Amino acid sequence: MPRRAVGRMTRRADYLAANRGQRAPMPGFVLLVRDRGNGDSTARLGITVTKKIGGAVIRNRMKRRFRALAREILPAHAIAGADHVLIGREGGVERDYALLAAELEKALRRIASGKGAPPRDGGRGRGGRGSGGNKSARKSDASMGADAAGNGPSAASGEVGDGVPSDEPPT
Repeated sequence: MPRRAVGRMTRRADYLAANRGQRAPMPGFVLLVRDRGNGDSTARLGITVTKKIGGAVIRNRMKRRFRALAREILPAHAIAGADHVLIGREGGVERDYALLAAELEKALRRIASGKGAPPRDGGRGRGGRGSGGNKSARKSDASMGADAAGNGPSAASGEVGDGVPSDEPPT
């Protein structure tokens, strides 16, 4: 197989674009691959490990292992002109290196053959960046029980009262 040059991904926008590409989930990581379509045949690599995985020492160890895997495998198996993102998973740092290498090759073959999982739809709705705006802006007046003029709960909605608890027992 031809050996390809492998560059680095540095911009956040590139990571977000890669998230709209094909995915190959494996036990130790998730591989995202997206063709850039700009005519450049250089494959690029990005690595991300969230704080959910562990502290800085754990995350840095996992990123070092991913970089070593990439140096060994990507020059021969990378998809030309595509961005490759490795996302660390919980058990990835304890997995055997040879097993991770075999999984990376398998993930690359799966995506190259077009059998990767389709891209995910948007964000997960947790209100973070790129999930469609902040939560307070998404709440409509109708869901808050206001009438068309914005005058609080309407009688038509079946809600009674001003939302302040009273001293009287419920009937």
